[in-house]
Amino acid sequence: MSEHPELIIERRDRVLTLTLNRPDQMNAVNGALHTRLARVFRDIAEDPDSDVVVLTGAGPAFCAGGDLEWLQSLIDEPQAFNYLVEEAKQIVFSLLELPKPVICRMNGDAIGFGATLALCSDVVVAADTARWGDPHVRVGLVAGDGAAVILPHVVGYLRAKELLLTGDLLGAAEAERIGLVNHVVPAAELDAKVAAIAGKLARGATQAIRWTKVAVNRGLRNFAAEHMDALMAYEALSARTDDHAEAVAAFRERRKPVFRGR
Repeated sequence: MSEHPELIIERRDRVLTLTLNRPDQMNAVNGALHTRLARVFRDIAEDPDSDVVVLTGAGPAFCAGGDLEWLQSLIDEPQAFNYLVEEAKQIVFSLLELPKPVICRMNGDAIGFGATLALCSDVVVAADTARWGDPHVRVGLVAGDGAAVILPHVVGYLRAKELLLTGDLLGAAEAERIGLVNHVVPAAELDAKVAAIAGKLARGATQAIRWTKVAVNRGLRNFAAEHMDALMAYEALSARTDDHAEAVAAFRERRKPVFRGR
C-alpha cells in the first residue's frame, strides 16, 4: 500500500490504522484524498499482514465532509463530478465488501462524507464531544454517496428521512441512543476503548469473524448495488443547480445561503 500525505497508514501487530490527515481542514476530503480512499480498502483486503482496520482522523475532527475549495472546483468544471460519482461508489462498495472488521475511531465530528465513512464501518467508538450528521441538503446536494443507502437500515426510514431532509447534527449521546454509534467515551478514554475492541477482534477466530461480516453485509451490499446509481445520479444533478452554487458561495463568504429552488 502506497503512502499518501493526506492518508497515513500505520501498522501495529495485526491492526492497520488509517488516519485522514488534513487536520487544518478538519479532515475535509479533497479530490486527491477521495481518489485514494476509492482504492485503499481494496488494497487492505489483499494485505496479508492485517486482520483489523481502525479508521480515524488527525486533529480534533474525524471528517468534516467535502472540502469547500474542491466543491467549488466541481461547480466550475461540472464534468469532473462524473469521476466523483464512480469513486464514491467504489468507496462505499469497497468498505461494505472488505472482509476485515473496520472500527471507526470517531475522535470528533463526522459530517457529510465523514458520516458515510462511519456508517460503512462495523463498530463506531465516539468521543463524547463528537457530532454526527449529513447536511448534504444544506449545501444544495442530494445525500447520494452512501448515507441515503445505509442510514435507513440503521435507524429506520422515518428517522433517516428527518436527518437527511433537515441536515441536523446529533451529539454523540443521541447518536448512540438511536444506534449510529456503538460506544461513547470521554476523549481521554477513546484510544483505550478502540484498542480493547481491536485487540479482541485481532485475537479472535479470523475466518469466522470475516465471514460473519461478509454475511451480515450482504443485505447492505445488495441494496447499495440496486440503489446507488440512482442516488449518485440525483446527486450529480443537484450539483449543477443554482442552489448548490449559492450554498458553496455562502459558506465560503461566511453568510447564510439564499435558496431559490433552482
